[in-house]
Amino acid sequence: MVKKAIDLYCRLLSVLLVAALALMVVLVFGNVVLRYGFNSGFTVSEELSRWLFVWMTFLGAIVAMHERAHLGTDALVSRLPLAGKKLCLGAGYLLMLGCCWLILRGAWEQTVINLGSTSAVMELSMGILYASGVVFGVSAGLVVLHDFWRLLRGQMSDAELLVVKESEQRAALDTAAPGKH
Repeated sequence: MVKKAIDLYCRLLSVLLVAALALMVVLVFGNVVLRYGFNSGFTVSEELSRWLFVWMTFLGAIVAMHERAHLGTDALVSRLPLAGKKLCLGAGYLLMLGCCWLILRGAWEQTVINLGSTSAVMELSMGILYASGVVFGVSAGLVVLHDFWRLLRGQMSDAELLVVKESEQRAALDTAAPGKH
């Protein structure tokens, strides 16, 4: 039930990411054409693109966390026995929860501080920009809590105990031929 809700949420975030990227491309490309071709442009283009980029970074990190797509190294953990892998993963989840809390708390404080401030061009509350960190902190925290709960209940397969990708090349190889290295 929770896994399906998280999957659906991440699918929705992926759609939002595609829409934000498409809007950024249109805004930036359109602004370049207008600027060099017609000596004019959208004043909102740069600011909105910057805001979309910030939101895309945080939302993309949530999706990447759910899909276990973050890069890292497992040189030590992969050589540990099963109990060692579980212990390291549990410690990692606790550290990630701590980081999510710090990001959430800091982003919340910035959101509250900046609610009354408006952006220069769009004249929207700057709290909207900082709210991206709040959304990340809550969402990533829930993803980590769900995975941590699965670890504690023994519902994770041995393959799921390694939560990072060695490199983009390794990830591509794993996708092309799983279990061959």
